[in-house]
Amino acid sequence: MLFVLLYWDKPGRFALRQQTRPAHLAYVKAHERQVRHGGPLLDDAGQPIGSLLVIEAPDRAAAEAFAANDPYVQAGLFESVVIRATRIVLKDGVWLE
Repeated sequence: MLFVLLYWDKPGRFALRQQTRPAHLAYVKAHERQVRHGGPLLDDAGQPIGSLLVIEAPDRAAAEAFAANDPYVQAGLFESVVIRATRIVLKDGVWLE
């Protein structure tokens, strides 16, 4: 099952994001078979203000555990974390349903 993990940074936490980024990237790399897509959310000036990950997990509890173990979450970077199940209906310009 696919889940979207949508994270919004707390205001004024850019330095914490930069400091924690290597550990976050190592975490994502260690789970790269589970991560389908990911990257920062950017403001109009191109600065990170959050993160988005699409992961594969057997259920919501596993997706929540994945999110909880992310070094960004453990460092207190995020103001909010939203986890929602999703499915792919369009990929690379091809409708799958």
